[in-house]
Amino acid sequence: MQWASAQDRITDIVPDTVLINGDTLVMLGDSLIIKKEVKPTFWETGGNYNLSIQQVSLSNWAAGGASSFALNTGVNLFANYKKNNKIWETSLSVNFGFNRQSDRSYKTRKTNDNFKFVSKYGRELAKGFYLSTQLEARTQLLEGYKYFKKSGSDLESRNLISDFLSPGYVQSSTGLNYQKEKDGFKFSSILSPFTGRFTIVLNDSLSQAGAFGIVPGDKVKPEAGASLGTSIDMRVMENINWKADLNLFSNYGKFGNMVVNFNSTISMKVNKYISTRVETILIYDENVYIEMDNGNKSRAVQLQNLINFGLGIDF
Repeated sequence: MQWASAQDRITDIVPDTVLINGDTLVMLGDSLIIKKEVKPTFWETGGNYNLSIQQVSLSNWAAGGASSFALNTGVNLFANYKKNNKIWETSLSVNFGFNRQSDRSYKTRKTNDNFKFVSKYGRELAKGFYLSTQLEARTQLLEGYKYFKKSGSDLESRNLISDFLSPGYVQSSTGLNYQKEKDGFKFSSILSPFTGRFTIVLNDSLSQAGAFGIVPGDKVKPEAGASLGTSIDMRVMENINWKADLNLFSNYGKFGNMVVNFNSTISMKVNKYISTRVETILIYDENVYIEMDNGNKSRAVQLQNLINFGLGIDF
């Protein structure tokens, strides 16, 4: 007969046995704690949806004005992968908005129309430094118009100035990428001496007019040059987040003349479902001529600023 003793010195205890993969574990204590193995997570995914609506309805209003309706909506998605010395980060941003005003010839007009896709793959060379390749694509979804009144006429007219993939921009960059992430702060910068940039104009009328620097009649304009892409994503306060990215490109044929794309989004959460977003987009491209109010076309800084208060859901 086997004898066992525990701290309470009670004898004649029959030891418990547990079979684990064919092996027998003999227990003389009071409990067995088995910790479940936690599998590592290599993917991080998520996103945000926002919607804001404004409506003004007037009837026999002595102060004047016009009835109007405005909507702005957007979705932002991301999927990031990190394992050992490899990273793969992908993001998609789609935003659209329009307003409708009853006293205009063309009542419905878009106010916001952006599509942006970015994907970056890298292998770590040293702590924080990666050899990376990044692909970026930008365009819009619907036709864009310039509205004006001809001299001596009260009627509005419009000219088509853009369309889906007119322009579209595809940029591929390979170079050295530095990344740092700590306590709600993420910084990334990729310097690429090997950058290919393609300007796409699929609309026939815009292509024939040589819009956006395209040779008249062509659909694609290829360029080779160098680029610098920098992004910041940081938590300013507990309920305030700032995300910004800057992309600079210079064609080797005209090295020093920069194409500038800057995007900034400040998100302020009121509660789980209500938020305020301040979005700013700045673009300068010497190949893009903007139609002015006087009918002339000129190079200019393109600026879009949106302030939205409404539904905001993170997932």
